[in-house]
Amino acid sequence: MSFASLAVIMVVGLAGPLLAAPRHWQLPIVLGELLAGIALGTTGTGYLQPHDPVFSTLADIGFAMVMFVAGTHVPVREPSLRTALGPGLVRAVAVAVAAGVLGWLIAASFHTGHVLLYTVLMASSSAALILPIVDSLSLSGEPVLQLLPQVAIADAACIVALPLVIDPRHAGRAAFGAVAVISAAAVLFVLLRWLERTGLRRRMHRLSEARRFALELRVSLAILFGLAALATDTHVSIMLAGFSFGLAVAAVGPPRRLTHQLFALTEGLFGPLFFIWLGASLNLRDLGSQPRFLLIGALLGIGAVAAHLLMSLFGQPVGFGLLASAQLGVPVAAATVGTQLQILAPGEPAALLLGALITIGAAVVGGAIIARSAPSSDGQGEAVAE
Repeated sequence: MSFASLAVIMVVGLAGPLLAAPRHWQLPIVLGELLAGIALGTTGTGYLQPHDPVFSTLADIGFAMVMFVAGTHVPVREPSLRTALGPGLVRAVAVAVAAGVLGWLIAASFHTGHVLLYTVLMASSSAALILPIVDSLSLSGEPVLQLLPQVAIADAACIVALPLVIDPRHAGRAAFGAVAVISAAAVLFVLLRWLERTGLRRRMHRLSEARRFALELRVSLAILFGLAALATDTHVSIMLAGFSFGLAVAAVGPPRRLTHQLFALTEGLFGPLFFIWLGASLNLRDLGSQPRFLLIGALLGIGAVAAHLLMSLFGQPVGFGLLASAQLGVPVAAATVGTQLQILAPGEPAALLLGALITIGAAVVGGAIIARSAPSSDGQGEAVAE
């Protein structure tokens, strides 16, 4: 990979912000980046080579950082998350049961053998997508309080489960690796909390800010890459390493300066690079040559939306059910890991992402429904606080 290629990646990556700019669309920024990668990669012109070792290594770094940032977005310190834990847990489990039934039907109908994988995909919710929509619409009230733990539980559980189900033949090995990574993240949480309570973290912060050492960023990246190394050595996706470390940091409370630095690195460079690489690695032409994968992708997306809409039986408004169905991190990880391990058939990774795009569209519709249900006169609606 040359500097010219990097320059092209950065330029075409601007498609993400351009598509996400209209706030009423509520489109995730990664959509434009995926489309740019598709246009310049295997499906399109072939200019970007996803198998280039430098490109793929940079993309792996981006993957770890994207999942780390997603973990920090889970509001584990919010008191409201704990008070609404019961209803959120019930809904997350109910969605998983419904997804299991739908996953079995899809896998049996197309003889793919991916029952557990489809179940995890349809049961997942993306905190990294849903929380920004909640913030942008200024949502509040009881439905939001119950949505947050539902999303957090589903996101965390599916990310842990994915390495176990995507390659069932090595589930034992993946389980050992998952335990090792989660245990290391738990130890890091204890250490980070001790540093915070003793004031050592604040003293390091003041020194770093005064001398421009960027110590917190350097240490955080060292830990992230160390966890990623542990994950790869134990045959677990670096997705779990990034997300578990993000949860540990979120539980302690990320320093504002570190948050800004990580956001700049992830959103400005490594995140777009990863999603462009992912788009470049997909061959959507396989969907045309094998229409069954096009149908599988559509059914996965529709199934995920249907499973979450069933929560209206548990008192969840339809708009919030549509919003909770949004998924991205787990399908992206499944497509990435499945491609790397060569356990998905040609066209199947693109099918997984097609399903994710359908859920994103459903979430946009759900956000619009919720916004329209808010009264515009006094701004004191149950669902939205203006």
